[in-house]
Amino acid sequence: SDPHCERSECGSGWRSSSQEGGGNVSGSNLLVQKLWNFCNVLRDDGVSTIEYVEQLTYLLFLKMADERLKAGLGEVVPIGPDWQSLLDRDGDDLEVHYRHILESLGRQPGTLGTIFRKAQNRIQDPAKLRRLVVNLINEETWTSVDTDVKGDAYEAILQDGAADTKSGAGQYFTPRPLVRAMMACLRPKPGETVADPACGTGGFLLAAHEWIVDHHASTMDRDERLFLRDEMVHGWEIVDGTARLCAMNLLLHGIGTANGKSLVTVSDALRVDPGVRVDVIAANPPFGRKSSMTMINEAGEAERDDLVVVRDDFWTSTSNKQLNFLQHIKTMLKIGGRAAVVLPDNVLFEAGAGETIRRRLMAECDLHTILRLPTGIFYAQGVKANVLFFDRKRGSEKPWTKTVWVYDLRTNVHFTLKTKRMTRADLDEFVACYQPENRQKRKATWSEKAPEGRWRPYTLDEILARDKVSLDLCWLRDESLEDSANLPDPHVLAEEIADDLRSALEQIESVLCDLQ
Repeated sequence: SDPHCERSECGSGWRSSSQEGGGNVSGSNLLVQKLWNFCNVLRDDGVSTIEYVEQLTYLLFLKMADERLKAGLGEVVPIGPDWQSLLDRDGDDLEVHYRHILESLGRQPGTLGTIFRKAQNRIQDPAKLRRLVVNLINEETWTSVDTDVKGDAYEAILQDGAADTKSGAGQYFTPRPLVRAMMACLRPKPGETVADPACGTGGFLLAAHEWIVDHHASTMDRDERLFLRDEMVHGWEIVDGTARLCAMNLLLHGIGTANGKSLVTVSDALRVDPGVRVDVIAANPPFGRKSSMTMINEAGEAERDDLVVVRDDFWTSTSNKQLNFLQHIKTMLKIGGRAAVVLPDNVLFEAGAGETIRRRLMAECDLHTILRLPTGIFYAQGVKANVLFFDRKRGSEKPWTKTVWVYDLRTNVHFTLKTKRMTRADLDEFVACYQPENRQKRKATWSEKAPEGRWRPYTLDEILARDKVSLDLCWLRDESLEDSANLPDPHVLAEEIADDLRSALEQIESVLCDLQ
């Protein structure tokens, strides 16, 4: 078969055969440095980090579309408002034409329209725009980069730019090693649908696509390849700019088509049951604790009103965003569908609606695994989170959950974003213990004779006997409490203490808001 056609259908159509395994994009660190240096230049002109990333996104998209066209892999952008037309211009003519390109592509239907919707040029200096186009972006062959558009370089930009946004926004980036480990447990197959109801820039959707290409590409037929490209992934994202990055990210990976339907829906996923039922869900819903809106009362004072989500398909009504996403994900799964969801600790122990939801989840689904995540792996500080793995089941009088296996990757584990980042290898033991091929073969590494083991089962009866049916399960001895000789480095300790303080402060503020 035609290798070009095959690549395009499989979804890795942004690499031409001459670029496989090669290319001239410099090392990730060098690339980050180049991109950031230019961001600093533009910041002097009043361009914020987010605005810079958006401009970078538009220009990278046009350049990669040009590379794809020259590699014989088809046209994504119409001839005329394209990369070559930018290279052919200079001065004010370049700036005017760039604005014209953004406007005309924003009027295109489908995915292309989603990417360039309401796009505006923020780089008013034509000389700086020319430098960005000719010296920074045109010099590299971007389709040869092994990762998605954000890749390691993009991830670093988001990390450095995270200081620009307040933590309440909840736009937290899921570490790539964790995303890949979750996918290694879920193992999506050709023909299955994969969704993320809070898709951000599309990390989980891309990882699912990558898993199938890496493990099944050689055995897939044409129909399966077309399904992989056009129908496999579904994403929902509430923030316009983030949805734009996600839609572009998918398209640059050959997922979807430029003039086909958009695979990303820009809306609040929690508002209604979307009616879509899928085989696999992987998600890291935003960590903002409550859904709320601020209103001005008669005295002219600002009042925060918690938004309680009421849906017929939910087990209970609550304003807790994570508990609502958990219920929403259960609804979206087909019978037999499987999910892996990153959720903060409060979901495991919160009383009231939290207890109701935990009981119903264990009754109607098989909640078979909890991964306790270490601190220091998210860009937002003070985040203590877990991954819940569960399968949706048919109606039954008896609870489907019989045993919950817990892997504790938190106690006595110390990561930081600067000096000791978590890698995929740090999750190897968890994936091996998980036994994705056959969960019946699981064996605990913990026992009374091996008290340091990180992997152990809890029966449903043991969990139901706990206060508020708490799933906050831990058993390992915290060495830092007992052995001062083995304490981590002072800066790691300081970061962990700061994390704990931030987390406590957030909970206190939440209580205060409820009391006011």
